[in-house]
Amino acid sequence: MSRQNRIVAELGRPETPQETADRKAESSRIYRSSQSFRNLIAALIATVAVVAIIVFAVPRGEPTPRPAIDMAKIASDVESTMDRPVVVPEVGDDWRVNAAELDGGAVTVWNVTLAPSGERERGFINLAQAFDADVTWAPKETGGMAPTGTETIDGLSWDVYDLADRGTANVTYALGTQAGPDYVLLYGSRSADSTKELAESLTAQLSDLKEAE
Repeated sequence: MSRQNRIVAELGRPETPQETADRKAESSRIYRSSQSFRNLIAALIATVAVVAIIVFAVPRGEPTPRPAIDMAKIASDVESTMDRPVVVPEVGDDWRVNAAELDGGAVTVWNVTLAPSGERERGFINLAQAFDADVTWAPKETGGMAPTGTETIDGLSWDVYDLADRGTANVTYALGTQAGPDYVLLYGSRSADSTKELAESLTAQLSDLKEAE
C-alpha cells in the first residue's frame, strides 16, 4: 500500500514532494546552525578556561632587588689606587647610593650618585671629586656654565651654579669648592636646599683636604 503524504494544517492538504524536501532541508539547516553556535560557545569557554589556568598557574614573584652598592669599600679601593683620600658622603636613611666609581679621562674623577630614598622624592645629586683640577673643570658637568655666585656653607666657601633656566633637564643646581688639589662638585636635579644640606655634611672631610694641601 502506498504511503500518502501527510496533510499539513497550514496548507489544508497533503504537502507535495518538493515541499517535503524543502521542509526537511530547512530543518537540517536550522539544526546545523544551532550546533555550530553551540560549538562556538563551547570553544570560547574552553579557550577562556585555558587562559585562566595559564594566568593563575604561572608564578609571579617580586622583582629581585638590586644589590646594595658598598660605597665605603669602593672608596677604600679608590684611595689605594689613587694613593690619596676621597670624599665619602655619609648617607643615612634619606639617601641611597645609585653609583660609586672612578672615572678616567683627561681628569680622573671619583663619582658618587645619590638619590632620595623616599618613594615620592625625585631627583639626584652627583658628587664628583676631580683630582688635580680647579673651577675650570666644572663647566664640563654644568653644561658649560661658570659659577653664578658664591656662598659660605658651614664656614666653607662654595661656588654656586644656579642653572635654573640655563641648565639641562638633569642638572639645575650645583655647588663646587676647591678642596686641596681637587675640585669637588655637587650637581644634579635636587633643590638648592637639599644640595646645601649635602654640602654641609661634607665640611669635615673637605676641611681635612684643604689642610692637607
